[in-house]
Amino acid sequence: MANVKLFEHRSIDYVPLAERHGKVWHLWPVWFSGEAHLATVATGVVGAALGGHFLWMAVAVILGCALGTFFMAFHSTQGPQLGLPQMIQSRPQFGYVGALLVWGVALIAYIGFNAFNQAMAAQTIRTLFGGDERTTMVIFSLLAVSIALAGYQVIHIAQRWVAAIMIVALLVFTVFGVLRLRLPADELVFGQFQPTPFLAQLFAAASYQISWSIYVSDYSRYLPREVGVRASFWWTALGAFIGGVWTMLVGTVAAALFPKLDLSEAIRASGDQITPGFGTVLLFVSLAGLVTITTLNFYGASLTLLSVVDSLKKMTPTLGKRVLSLVVCLGCTLVLSLVMSKDLIDRFGEFLSILLYLFTPWTAINLVDFYVVRKGHYSVREIFNPNGMYGRWNWRGLSAYFIGFFAMIPFFSTEIYRGPVAKALGGADIAMLVGLAVSGLMYLWVCRSFDVADDIQRARTADLGLDPDQ
Repeated sequence: MANVKLFEHRSIDYVPLAERHGKVWHLWPVWFSGEAHLATVATGVVGAALGGHFLWMAVAVILGCALGTFFMAFHSTQGPQLGLPQMIQSRPQFGYVGALLVWGVALIAYIGFNAFNQAMAAQTIRTLFGGDERTTMVIFSLLAVSIALAGYQVIHIAQRWVAAIMIVALLVFTVFGVLRLRLPADELVFGQFQPTPFLAQLFAAASYQISWSIYVSDYSRYLPREVGVRASFWWTALGAFIGGVWTMLVGTVAAALFPKLDLSEAIRASGDQITPGFGTVLLFVSLAGLVTITTLNFYGASLTLLSVVDSLKKMTPTLGKRVLSLVVCLGCTLVLSLVMSKDLIDRFGEFLSILLYLFTPWTAINLVDFYVVRKGHYSVREIFNPNGMYGRWNWRGLSAYFIGFFAMIPFFSTEIYRGPVAKALGGADIAMLVGLAVSGLMYLWVCRSFDVADDIQRARTADLGLDPDQ
């Protein structure tokens, strides 16, 4: 793996070996509680909103979470090896400036998710206590930004508390729900298979899990480099998969029980069928999880925005610049949620589909580069060099990204656009499978055809303090 012993560059992103700390199991509560909140519940309703059958939607949730978590957890293992956040690691594949392509996509994801989270919070508070939604959005956002400003350690502590509380709430819902909730009889047997809602739910769940890939290693980069790939993979995967499936199925059950109610009202009604008042408790603890995941999004957005600025013009990181970046991200999400909150809630599935299309080529390229092409051999020093060995624009990654993206277009299936293959499949969306295969294989082919072995050797010498061209 990358030797960074003599690496002296101090940046807003790199965590030196001497400052690595923590235990690998800490990844479990981070990603369990990262999933255990209202936005995840909403993801479990995507297929039901299209008329999907309860049992088939449950299967789609499980398979989708397994698919998305598989890729997301392999991104997490990169953090301890390089000490870098996820987006910075895209420079060897796309170039120092070319990586801004995926950073821009990441900012869209951060801002879009947080705008949706704020709208969900406002709807939930209105269901619980009434009140003005706009005021609720502002208060909710300020609370999340305050925790983000407190930093990495506070975020981890908050995530552990939320994980413990949500486990109790989900256990009560599951155990007593089996005994007391009464789903319609026709929902408890496998009805006619409908490919469109099934695939919509499967890939919504997969997209939701893959969306964490843009910053999953932001929270593993503080771990010692001795943490193995297997350990970091499984602690991340199990936290995200269990939290994702468990929480999404709450939404699937609520939608089957109360298909005509708004999401928060359906959750409260479902909980109250277990015991009066439990629905309010379930909503409230889910809201706490929504605060902490919004915090993670603000923290990641801040890092990404500062990295974008640093890529265009070298800057020294300061507390003031960090605060300013958080304020900018806060302003963007507030404007979006205040103006479009209702649309965001109604079209969350569309948002997830678009993210899936944008992130699928990147995740394939990044993982193929790390695990197959370079096998973890990178120069951290050169990643921060605008005129270094990885170049300003890396045609290998950029060409594989765009070829993979354009290959998916005929398979797109959204309200905005439905490709010819998707139409022929009755609206079913299999674009992710196409994008993963085309982008990954294309990137591997160009790297094998235009050998990168020299880059790997130069990476080893660069981080030993030597001239990489010698």
